[in-house]
Amino acid sequence: MSMTTILMTVLGIAIFAVGLLFSIAWHELGHLSTAKLFGIRVPQYMVGFGPTIWSRRKGDTEYGIKAIPAGGYIRMIGMFPPGPDGRLEARSTSPWRGMIEDARSAAFEELQPGDESRLFYTRKPWKRVIVMFAGPFMNLVLAVAIFMGVAMTFGFQTQTTEVAGVQRCVIEQSEKRDSCKASDPVSPAKAAGLREGDRIVAFDGQRVDDWATLSDRIRQTVGPATITVERDGKEQTLHAVLQENTVARKDADGEVVPGKYVTAGYLGFAANTEILPLSFGDSVVRMGDMIENGVDSIIALPSKIPDLWNAAFGDGERADDSPVGVVGAARIGGEVMNLDIPAQNQIAMMLFLLAGFNLSLFLFNMLPLLPLDGGHIAGALWEALRRNVAKVFRRPDPGPFDVAKLMPVAYVVAGIFICFTLLVLVADIVNPVKIT
Repeated sequence: MSMTTILMTVLGIAIFAVGLLFSIAWHELGHLSTAKLFGIRVPQYMVGFGPTIWSRRKGDTEYGIKAIPAGGYIRMIGMFPPGPDGRLEARSTSPWRGMIEDARSAAFEELQPGDESRLFYTRKPWKRVIVMFAGPFMNLVLAVAIFMGVAMTFGFQTQTTEVAGVQRCVIEQSEKRDSCKASDPVSPAKAAGLREGDRIVAFDGQRVDDWATLSDRIRQTVGPATITVERDGKEQTLHAVLQENTVARKDADGEVVPGKYVTAGYLGFAANTEILPLSFGDSVVRMGDMIENGVDSIIALPSKIPDLWNAAFGDGERADDSPVGVVGAARIGGEVMNLDIPAQNQIAMMLFLLAGFNLSLFLFNMLPLLPLDGGHIAGALWEALRRNVAKVFRRPDPGPFDVAKLMPVAYVVAGIFICFTLLVLVADIVNPVKIT
């Protein structure tokens, strides 16, 4: 490995690390700003975990950076309500009850005179929902802003109506071969005189501006058709006789479905690809697809564990869609900086990587499980529901929902997350996902 490769890899990792720290700080800023807006006292705003390497106090909040850039947090006074007897300190010999009381005690350990009106649990449920949702929402905003900005200014690799190459014969795509046999008929494109570099501007008399439209019209046609191409600055009309052939199936989004085939019209050429900016509408659609894929990935996480284990401790291959942690994403950032592509392409790929990371932070934190933000949101919503039900039926107010009672479950969930994170970390080190 050359010194240049090492330096570019380090640069890519450093760029991703800076983006990671900013994303974490941006997330916690959402919690901090809304907490202060609703008058909740916040003693700490920290980016990272472990020993504090820098901090500064402003007002009643200590702002700082810690040594391990793997997360962040703010501390709010009174995250959990007092126990039924109003006491705050831990007092039980039961390990499960001890967890609850330890959490309750920690929520009040920095309680100062005058804080009685600045406790998190005393805020109305809708305010608590906003405070807890604000963090993940900031990541969603950042992901959308980055994605939309890059999509509309830089663009995506897109198939065009320009001819990249002409097939010499008709081969069923299910056969998965490139060489022609003597029995294979000449492809309609070659017989019509289509050439590499031609740009198809009309098909059978109708103008076409994009590959999706052209591809659909070709697939719908069997028999004679006219093809208008732009060649050397002039338009020419070619005459082709499209044949029926077995071709790859496409889904509703126009994407090829691997291993699935259909019978359709066939012309026989490969489309060129270009990086083209997207319109606002197309960018919104792509962003929606990205969110949908992210949700599907979160749902599929448990099913990925066996393959991850085999990739980390066995001889299994690491799938392209395998879960990737911070270390793996940083390694991908290093690979991006070593790709033999223009600098603007590298910047766009790094920004897309950061957008994907922020989208993952949003989706993961919205899971309705403690200690994630979604767990606190679920607790506040449940409290609002039962208080409103009590009000409708004129029953006594049940009071704040004691989220601290769920802390044993939260510890179990946290333990599962830690084990999964360690498994991904090992896989990222010994068998990383690669883009080259």
